[in-house]
Amino acid sequence: MTDDTLDGTETDSTVSRRRFLGATALAAGGLALGASVTGFGAASEGTMFTLRIENVSTGLTLTTTDEEAAEQPVPLSPGAWAVHRDGEPLFTPGEMERNNGLEEIAEDGSPMRLAEALGHDEHVRHSGAFTTPVGADGPAPIGPGGVYEVEFEAGAGDYLSFATMFVPSNDLFYAPDPEGIALFARDGDAVSGNVTDLVALWDAGTEINEEPGVGENQVQRQRGAGVGLVERGTVAAVEDVNGYEYPAVADVIRVTLSTE
Repeated sequence: MTDDTLDGTETDSTVSRRRFLGATALAAGGLALGASVTGFGAASEGTMFTLRIENVSTGLTLTTTDEEAAEQPVPLSPGAWAVHRDGEPLFTPGEMERNNGLEEIAEDGSPMRLAEALGHDEHVRHSGAFTTPVGADGPAPIGPGGVYEVEFEAGAGDYLSFATMFVPSNDLFYAPDPEGIALFARDGDAVSGNVTDLVALWDAGTEINEEPGVGENQVQRQRGAGVGLVERGTVAAVEDVNGYEYPAVADVIRVTLSTE
């Protein structure tokens, strides 16, 4: 795990608020970034897209065995994104995490190392990090109703990949299939609208899973950086991993694309 961890702020409010404020400390303490989107790579002519990642969870989305927090929302972390032509720039299912920064997102919600690695990938045309929610003053995770937006340019043959942490977990993240989302249809029209059905919940295979929203080694509750049992597994869709049940993807995240 990285040094970008959170402090688990306590409040007198409901159980779900206690968990979300813990996630907010992650961004405040570990992601001292000034801009909402950090980009890498040269610009190119094409269609302008806006990627919108919205947290649609509620205080009842995640059910746990914790008597003090039996029902919780699911915060989402800052993340990394890439526009690319070929390959699988973030990960390959069935293979170990590539030491490219995906682990830092999946365990701690820290996107910068992955964003920087994507900027050096020969298949990647544009890449960066989204860190500051729409309407916020600085970097933070998003709770229910929160939104990240990214604007980018793409052309025919381009694909979009991104990753954001399922915060109440040890090493889970949301992302499209590894080859990304095709940004143009076969007839040449730009893809727009709700593309959430092209997004899945993945296990990075880097840390042993604990019950979501409860585990003492999860980023909202861990004692410090490096705490947690190393798994040395491979990246896999969460439905292929034994252990726990997780909310449906569409109950936590909504992903849409729009064009100008």
